[in-house]
Amino acid sequence: MKYISTRGKAEKLEFADVLLAGLASDGGLYVPEELPTFSQEEIASWSGLSYAELAFKVIKPFVDTCIKDEDLKRMVDETYAGFNHSAVAPLKELGTNEWVLELFHGPTLAFKDFALQLLGRLMDHVLAERGERLVIMGATSGDTGSAAIEGCRHSEHLDIFILHPHNRVSEVQRRQMTTILADNVYNIALEGNFDDCQQMVKDSFADQAFLKGLKLGAVNSINWARIMAQIVYYFSASLAVGGPHRPVAFSVPTGNFGDIFAGYLAKQMGLPIQQLVVATNRNDILHRVISGNDMSKGDLVHTLSPSMDIMVSSNFERLLFDVYDRDGAAISELMDRFKKEPVKLDAARWEKVRELFDSACADDETTCQTIADVHAETGYLLDPHTAIGVKAARECWRDKSVPMITLATAHPVKFPEPVIKAGLEGPELPEHLSDLFEREERLDVIDNDIAAVQSFIASRVHRD
Repeated sequence: MKYISTRGKAEKLEFADVLLAGLASDGGLYVPEELPTFSQEEIASWSGLSYAELAFKVIKPFVDTCIKDEDLKRMVDETYAGFNHSAVAPLKELGTNEWVLELFHGPTLAFKDFALQLLGRLMDHVLAERGERLVIMGATSGDTGSAAIEGCRHSEHLDIFILHPHNRVSEVQRRQMTTILADNVYNIALEGNFDDCQQMVKDSFADQAFLKGLKLGAVNSINWARIMAQIVYYFSASLAVGGPHRPVAFSVPTGNFGDIFAGYLAKQMGLPIQQLVVATNRNDILHRVISGNDMSKGDLVHTLSPSMDIMVSSNFERLLFDVYDRDGAAISELMDRFKKEPVKLDAARWEKVRELFDSACADDETTCQTIADVHAETGYLLDPHTAIGVKAARECWRDKSVPMITLATAHPVKFPEPVIKAGLEGPELPEHLSDLFEREERLDVIDNDIAAVQSFIASRVHRD
């Protein structure tokens, strides 16, 4: 399988090269030249598989011949053996035909573990085969960083530098990153917001001269392998509620559009998904563009759902590439304009987006109220991102005969403040993190200056 850039100028690559490259050389994002598709009969035949077995079936066509089947299967098995629930991604019922898909049973208690625990293994495997070393540079609004660090900390072929916005992630999120004291792990607290972190990563990929011969790799969802691994749990959830013989609907709390884009791909690959709901907080550019064709950045607001405090949703470019009939030149021109000014999609293209997605947004007050309401109704405790997903699901749910599944993207213990504001008792840390607040932290606070950040990285990378 070959991969192409959303901006049309970068060379086609195979999976292993896309895995290590992250961002395309023309500034675009890699997508498969053609998506694999599965028949209803084939999907139905997977109903008895374990999560790891299902993941191998879904992921294998994307990897193609770049990694031997036995090696891929081993890495997939190892990844999901590290989750603390036998179902890996269990469903919990909130009401009639209303479910949450718990994606927080991995080592760092967030959905990012599904992709990043596998990504670290895939990268280490390919680098070992090639005898190469890679410098990982990533940006996080909270959860990506800890999951990426956990996935890469044991690698002999990777140094990892994670940028997070200083004082704009929860304390649990920060400590999950900064208490990992491995020699190849570096945490940068940037004096800025997440979009500043993300832009710095993109600009560094565009010009890697500061590394003096070493190469950058990506763990953010600009890396195709992240999206690939997230497709799996849409199939898993559908099968658990009677798919593919009945359609399903999903509501996805999202900031960078990666998680919901994986659902869109699952639908394109043959999974009967009737509805995809985009759920956002006050940083609502995705809701505004879907509902009103308003693709303008606005001011980034710090909210109680910090993992969604994003105004430049990188993966939306991957969707636009499809909506614009895979015209790389058109996407390049559109994204260049978006850097400078608000944009509107062509009317026909916007209608395509509207056909594919519904959307809703929620402010902090509504988020806390939803946490309180669901707990009163069911005794179930939602994290703030999942609460926004549930609120959007209930607001947008078109057909109550179709199961509505909200992706529960994080364990509520990572965000105690909104739980307490909802009038509930803050949850306790699980046993493997029970001493998190006593662990030593290591991080460097750096000005919002790309030269300063690049100098920091260049002075600390390991060279074989």
